[in-house]
Amino acid sequence: MAWQYELDALTAAIRAAGKEALRIAADGFETLKKADHSPVTSADLAVNRILQAQLQSAFPEDGWLSEESPDDLDRLQKARVWVVDPIDGTKAFIKGEPEFCISVALIEHGQPIVAAVFNPSVNELYTAIRGGGLYLNSESVSASTIHDNQKPVVALSPWEQQRGRFPLLDGMVISRPMRSIAWALALTAGGRIQGLATLEPENEWDVAAGTLLIEESGGGVCDGSGRALVFNQTKPRYLGTIAISARCPEPLRQKLTLLTQAGIDRAE
Repeated sequence: MAWQYELDALTAAIRAAGKEALRIAADGFETLKKADHSPVTSADLAVNRILQAQLQSAFPEDGWLSEESPDDLDRLQKARVWVVDPIDGTKAFIKGEPEFCISVALIEHGQPIVAAVFNPSVNELYTAIRGGGLYLNSESVSASTIHDNQKPVVALSPWEQQRGRFPLLDGMVISRPMRSIAWALALTAGGRIQGLATLEPENEWDVAAGTLLIEESGGGVCDGSGRALVFNQTKPRYLGTIAISARCPEPLRQKLTLLTQAGIDRAE
């Protein structure tokens, strides 16, 4: 299959990075504040170094876009670009919660063609190649069906809920607090939750890998206004993300779609 070599290289790199993240979590780590006041740990930086060293060594002609690397706009001229979040859910990592993950996608012509999201705390690695389906730890998976007597589960930000951004979902869903959007996208792809919604700004590295996972499982992802996501942009940022699993109940699918119609207004 096309891009199998890239996936194999990514799998080796992301598992090595995950092993190092767990070692650092056990041994202790330093936490700093970035310019935007968000936290970054020595584990974020170590994971970034491992991924960059292994992937750029294997694919020296590809571009690089990572949360923890300076943005080199030469990537805009590259045929392919690796889009990387070394640790998505850094606050969860700091607290010792098993909700953080490593998220990596290879982008070609604005779309992800290879992706992996790895939660090392639970040893779950979701992967996909465009056109090849969704895999969990190398086993093919498909989204599970929600029965009529079960409330669907949707990943939401507690902060956004407190601000009353999702009244359309009140009483209709069970809310799963979203600590890592990349991990929530992976869970949506696998059918373990039925969707996610945020109207907050998100970066390409937050959602690139999860987008391919969901698409390969038969679901869909868009920004907060309903537009399809395009990657390797000059400004790699979106206002909001809505994801729907392949087996999302139709009433919920309609409500999540309605969120996109008012998404920009609600986020303001």
